Amino acid sequence: MNDNRGTAELAGAPGAAAAPAGGGLSLPEDPFRGRARGGPRARLAGTPALVLLASLIVSLLAASGAPTPLYDIYQQRWGFSPVTTTVVFGVYALAVLASLLTLGRLSDYAGRKPVLLAALAVQAVSLAVFATAGGVGALLLARVLQGLSTGAALGAVGAGMLDIDRERGALANALSPGLGTGSGALLSALFVQFLPAPTHLVYLALIAVIAAQAAGVALLRETVTASRVPASALVPEVRLPRSVRGPVLAAAPVLFAVWALAGLYGALGPSLVRALTGSSSVLLGGVSLTALTVPAVASVYLLRRAPARAVMLAGIAALVAGVAVTLVALGPWVSGTAAAWLFFAGTAVSGIGFGSGFQGGIRTVVPAAAPHERAGVLSVLFTVSYLGMGVPAVAAGFLAAHGAGLAGAARDYGAALLVLAALALAALARTRRPRTR
Repeated sequence: MNDNRGTAELAGAPGAAAAPAGGGLSLPEDPFRGRARGGPRARLAGTPALVLLASLIVSLLAASGAPTPLYDIYQQRWGFSPVTTTVVFGVYALAVLASLLTLGRLSDYAGRKPVLLAALAVQAVSLAVFATAGGVGALLLARVLQGLSTGAALGAVGAGMLDIDRERGALANALSPGLGTGSGALLSALFVQFLPAPTHLVYLALIAVIAAQAAGVALLRETVTASRVPASALVPEVRLPRSVRGPVLAAAPVLFAVWALAGLYGALGPSLVRALTGSSSVLLGGVSLTALTVPAVASVYLLRRAPARAVMLAGIAALVAGVAVTLVALGPWVSGTAAAWLFFAGTAVSGIGFGSGFQGGIRTVVPAAAPHERAGVLSVLFTVSYLGMGVPAVAAGFLAAHGAGLAGAARDYGAALLVLAALALAALARTRRPRTR
């Protein structure tokens, strides 16, 4: 397996590689070997099945991004602090991580369809809890349910797309998460801006989408012969062989940094936009997360065949440049329209760093691991990534609520990201190009 191609099949973009994080993504030599034929109603296969599975990632991650523009409304309605906002956001990341590590391999035994149908049912329940939420406790419950169902579904979807077509499935696995996360925040903002009952209607619309997709999943051709689920399948595999320790040390800081950046925008992006512009437009606030994810998706597609180390270096450079521009926008040197333009420009450049930094980091590590070691190695990397997404965002909430203020907390956060990027660059320079196996 070479540096550019094989590892891209395992991981390509934020969230794209989340599918194998459970430690057991099935990659048989013959992608059609061991398939179970569907019953007379299981007619959906090939390209239509691939499109349906990709749409599941989009809708699930759109649902995860939907609450972002609504946090300000919840905060005004129930009077909680930015700390609570970031905690509500952070528990989702931790729930996804726990689900990926424990349920990610379940579909290899129980089958793709049963796991997907169960995950979609739990996702619908989480959206119903959002739609009827009357306080912070309901938000926390909804986010936990949402994270657990998303983690379980991503494992089954990622494996299912590779079952159908390894090359096209890998590309769809890479592009869909960014599209979902960005479109969810934008869709929610549009609902808030132009439709009534914003804290209810967007979730009801997503429930309708999930229900339609569940009907499609019921028609999928099953690609796995169901078998008994061993207890070991629910035990996370976290291993770090000697051959990958150097590359992991090089990649971990940038993986943590790019996901910490995503966590900041997901939790506090709309509030930062409102503070910079003075505008109460929810649509403008929702665009902040979309402005991060769209360049991330574009960078994944455009750099999908570039050497992994070059992609990681490009990610580090874009992260540094984008965060630096954003820090200028948040500082006292500019204000008004100029600050807003600089903020969104820095966000777009940071998005390139987000997509290419994650892709390059994963692809720097995976070629150095033997095939039977990759599951455990990926589990370590995804643990780093999701911790980066959740924990720093909560820390930023504490900084914003206790002295630094929102802009001050974001500046401190950005400075920490620059330090992490510098560490990643230094570690990458000291690490030899990994040998492929």
